[in-house]
Amino acid sequence: MKKCALWISWVVLGFVAAPSAARASGLSMLGGEIHGAVLATPRLPDPGETGVSKQEQEKLGLQAEAEVYKQMPILPDSSPETKYVARLGKKLAAAIPKADSWPYQFHVVAQKEINAFALPGGPIFVNVGTITAAADESQLAGVMAHEMAHIYMQHSIKQMKSSQTRQTIAGLLGAILGHVGGVAGTLGQLGVGVGSGMLSLRYSRGDEAQADEVGAIIMYKAGYDPVAMAQFFRTLEQKGGSGGPSFLSDHPDPGDRVAAVRQEIRDWPPRRYHTNDRSFAKLQREAAKVKSYTAQQIALGAEQGTWARLNRQSGATPANLASTGASASDPNLANVSYAQVRPSSAFTETRNNVFRISYPQNWKVFSARDGSGITIAPPLGVSQGLVAYGVVIRGTQNLEPSSPDAAILQLAGQLEASNPGLQTDGKPRKIQIGDVEGRSLNLTGVSPVRRNSKSLSERDWLVTVPRQQGGLLSLVFIAPEDTFSQIRPAYEKMLQSLRPQ
Repeated sequence: MKKCALWISWVVLGFVAAPSAARASGLSMLGGEIHGAVLATPRLPDPGETGVSKQEQEKLGLQAEAEVYKQMPILPDSSPETKYVARLGKKLAAAIPKADSWPYQFHVVAQKEINAFALPGGPIFVNVGTITAAADESQLAGVMAHEMAHIYMQHSIKQMKSSQTRQTIAGLLGAILGHVGGVAGTLGQLGVGVGSGMLSLRYSRGDEAQADEVGAIIMYKAGYDPVAMAQFFRTLEQKGGSGGPSFLSDHPDPGDRVAAVRQEIRDWPPRRYHTNDRSFAKLQREAAKVKSYTAQQIALGAEQGTWARLNRQSGATPANLASTGASASDPNLANVSYAQVRPSSAFTETRNNVFRISYPQNWKVFSARDGSGITIAPPLGVSQGLVAYGVVIRGTQNLEPSSPDAAILQLAGQLEASNPGLQTDGKPRKIQIGDVEGRSLNLTGVSPVRRNSKSLSERDWLVTVPRQQGGLLSLVFIAPEDTFSQIRPAYEKMLQSLRPQ
């Protein structure tokens, strides 16, 4: 999980009525006859009280879900993958008594890494990478049941309520978004409309163990072998750097999960479990064809507002999220004029341990919540994660090119991969920034600014500058094509003031 603005140590609440409490004891088998207690069908535990109503939790979930649709590529509900996951989720949800259930909803993220996460109130997101990695439907059901258990036990809310300070609903929302940002590395990149306090929230090992126990009961009641859930998590551990840590970093291993689940279910009545079928194999073939992205590509796309726009265009963004601000088309941003964002001639300076740079006094600095960089933009030039005017500045350490030209082309390729429709325009050029030689490259894309109900073309001016400590600084200067020449003098003045550390 990436660092957030504020770290808080959480005190994990104790729980009562553990799922294993309903087990029968003293079971023995002699000569084919069962002696001792009768096998007991497992019951879901009492989730306890949180002090936050179901309505408030559902509202928080919708607000957090709106952020997900702005910051991550989500498949439409009409896609084969989402339909399958939703049908499976509905089958699992039927195992939970209505009085204790939630309005569970299931969505698929077009992300390559193996991961899944749950939001308070019912939303659950499963990565394409999880679908393709599961050995069978039981293992996919296990991941989903585990996430449903987190919602059922209200772990996110309990973690936040266990803080030593009373959290308002707004504070709770900030904590939730901080947690999702840890999972996906993308939420709240600009720090706009998320709140001033970002809290770090991770599930404890106690939460994970309990989610395994409750998830096992949900699976059993739905007709799936609970051991499959633990086996999938064990597979993730064995994968090491092949995708497992993405999930396990937010879902810490509580111990030998396979042994724990086998111990839990040992006294449950035997039943015939659902076995794998051809429909799951077909699902995996379809999922393998889906264009999916790495976490890094998703983070880059989020900064450009790519996913908010594409999710809206594909119909993936649910209509009920419109009131929470999930729409990728903000009227103020769509119709913003150059006069409203014109940079002032007076400049001020911002600095950190990586660089310092001057910028127009009537513009604002937005810090990325993961500490990866900043965005400098006019207040009316950014909205809901979209950048229409401004510059995005990031430090880059992982490029290992053979030359400066190769470095900027590699970075441009990453931007293109995470921003469908973005294209490189021309070849890299040398550019002098003070006494440092950098590289410059133009890209073209689609602006969130609209004229006569049509999106304008966008110019993205990419500049890379070597750092004294190694690695590169990358700057992307953004504006609609028809106004780029007007704003370019301010961009060039900003660039020449840049001093890498």
